[in-house]
Amino acid sequence: MKFQAMELLFGKNTPKQMIPKVALLAVFAILVFTVTPLSYPLFRYSSSLKNRAPSVPLPSFDDLNESASLPSTSVKKCDIFTGEWVPNPKAPYYTNKTCWAIHEHQNCMKYGRPDSEFMKWRWKPNGCELPIFNPFQFLEIVRGKSLAFVGDSVGRNQMQSMICLLSRAEWPIDVSYTRDDYFMRWKYPNYNFTMASFWTPHLVRSKESDSNGPSQTGLYNLYLDEPDEKWITQIEDFDYVILNGGHWFTRSMVFYEQQKIIGCHYCLLENVPDLTMYYGYRRAFRTAFKAINSLKNFKGITFLRTFSPSHFENGIWNEGGNCVRTKPFRSNETQLEGLNLEYYMIQLEEFKIAEKEARKKGLRYRLFDTMQATLLRPDGHPSKYGHWPNENVTLYNDCVHWCLPGPIDTWSDFLLDLLKMEGVRSAEERLQLGTN
Repeated sequence: MKFQAMELLFGKNTPKQMIPKVALLAVFAILVFTVTPLSYPLFRYSSSLKNRAPSVPLPSFDDLNESASLPSTSVKKCDIFTGEWVPNPKAPYYTNKTCWAIHEHQNCMKYGRPDSEFMKWRWKPNGCELPIFNPFQFLEIVRGKSLAFVGDSVGRNQMQSMICLLSRAEWPIDVSYTRDDYFMRWKYPNYNFTMASFWTPHLVRSKESDSNGPSQTGLYNLYLDEPDEKWITQIEDFDYVILNGGHWFTRSMVFYEQQKIIGCHYCLLENVPDLTMYYGYRRAFRTAFKAINSLKNFKGITFLRTFSPSHFENGIWNEGGNCVRTKPFRSNETQLEGLNLEYYMIQLEEFKIAEKEARKKGLRYRLFDTMQATLLRPDGHPSKYGHWPNENVTLYNDCVHWCLPGPIDTWSDFLLDLLKMEGVRSAEERLQLGTN
C-alpha cells in the first residue's frame, strides 16, 4: 500500500528548482556544523525526584549509533513514511524496568503479555534507510528549544515513549505548572530542552453534558469554532508543536457554532440533524489550525501527526473487540479504509489549506505521517495486558494505545529525521530567498 500524501499536498508536477553548486556547498556546510553527531562521554542521569538508574543492561550506544547517519544532500528524495516493518533483533532500547515514564496501562510486560517479538521490529522505508533514534543527536538538535504534544492520550503515549528513549542520554526533571497529569512539562537541564503535553481530546472547547448519552460513553458539547484555551493560550513560545487527535470523535457529540446548536453525531436529540463525526472532526482541525495561524508571536513549526488507527477485531471497543495478533501486517495484507481513511483524508485536506495560509505569514507546517506504519502494527497494543485480570477498567481490551516499548518508539525515528531535514529545508529556503 502506498500513500500519495505528497501528491495531494503539493501536486504531481511541482517544478524542480535548479540549485547552483555554491548553494549545495552552503547546505552541506550547514549540515556539517549543525547536525553532525558528536562524540559523547559516558552520561549521567539527572536528579529528578522520580529518577533512578536502569537496573537492566541496555544495548550499547555503539549498537544504536550504527545507523545514525545524516541525510544526504543529494537531490534524491525518499518518502520515509512508506515502507515495511523488518526484524530488528537489537531492539528494544529500553525496558519497562529501566524507564519510569511508562503509563501503567501501556506497561504490557508488567501485566503479563507472554510474547515479546512485537518489540523487535524497525521501519524500513522503500528506497532508503530510516536511522534508529539517536538520543544524543536529538537533544543536541533541540538544545535550547521546546516541544509541545497537543491532542489526546495517544499524544501523551508518544511523549512517554520519547522520555524512555531519551533516558539513555538524560532523565528530565518535572517542571510542570500543575499537578494535573494531563498537563505535564519536563525539562532536560543539560540541554535546556523542555517537553510538554497538553491534553485536549477534541482540540476545540468541549464539555461533557451527559455522562452516559445514547452510546453509554458520554455526550459531549463541542464548540467547533472555539479552540480549547487550555492549549492555544500556552503554545506561543514553543519551537515545535505536534498536533494529533481522532479517537474521541467517535463518541456522541452535539455541535455548536456561534453558541448555537447546528447538528450532532449520534445524539438522538429531537430536531437536531446528524452531521456525522466527520463534520466535527474536520471543523475541529480547521479551527485548531486557524488558531495557530492567528497567534501573534508564534514562530515555531507545526507538525500534524496523522491519525493513529486502532485494531479492534470481532467487535468494537465496548462490545468485546480485541487485538490479539503478534506480528505486523505486510503492506499488501491490509488497506486504509472506513473511518481510518476518512480521518486521514480530512487531516490531509485541512493540513493543505492551513499550510498554504501559514506560508503567507512565514509559518512552517510539516506532515508527520505515521498512518501507514501504524496501520501495519495490530500487534502493538496492550489488549488485556494493560491491567490485572480482576481490575474493573473502562477500556478492558485496549487496542487504541500502544505498549511501551513498542511500535510508537519508531515515531521518534521519524521525528529525528524530520528535524534533520528541517536544517536542509531551512537552508534551501534562505538560499532561494537570497537569489530572488
